[in-house]
Amino acid sequence: MPLRPDQLTDPMLRQASATTLAHYEEVAEAFRDNTLDHDVSQNIAALLRHVRTAAPYRLLDFGCGPGRDLRTLTALGHLATGLDGCQRFVAMARASSGCDVWLQNFLELDLPGDHFDGIFANAVLFHIPSQNILQVLRQLHASLRSNGVLFCSNPRGQDEEGWNGDRYAVYYRWETWQRIMNEAGFTELEHYYRPDGLPREQQPWLASVWRRS
Repeated sequence: MPLRPDQLTDPMLRQASATTLAHYEEVAEAFRDNTLDHDVSQNIAALLRHVRTAAPYRLLDFGCGPGRDLRTLTALGHLATGLDGCQRFVAMARASSGCDVWLQNFLELDLPGDHFDGIFANAVLFHIPSQNILQVLRQLHASLRSNGVLFCSNPRGQDEEGWNGDRYAVYYRWETWQRIMNEAGFTELEHYYRPDGLPREQQPWLASVWRRS
């Protein structure tokens, strides 16, 4: 269905969050095993090549899941922190990466200001209802240092929003996502579609990189 800004009541927003998190709590081990070998090196490289400060970078893996990408970022020599709303993911990520991992609901974030050189939001922001996405993006913006970089990757669509099984999701068009990011105070650095090397109709993921304006 089309985007429906300001249509969800507070109880509906809480339900969207709670039900989506409950889904991931239930499938945590299967999700970890099924995504362990996913190659997101293109996405990690897209984030890192735009960071302007001297390494090691201070990075936030926003929606870190079981910790796969935290391990990669740490192995590359950076100072990575994870954040997720799923308790089982947080426990897995802490155990497997050795990183500091924060348990926070995306709709109730408490992030340090002017702190991170880069934020890696891979396959996560599409779970945030459209009426809350600007608030979350502005919190991420404030948590970045001057000229900090945000990477995000979301399944694309025609601005449909609603339930996909037990998960709440929003599938943005590029033009819509670009407008939202600009409104949140970000300047585009690049965008591309994934998986790489396939016809556009076989590339369901939209990746984009942004600098804090």
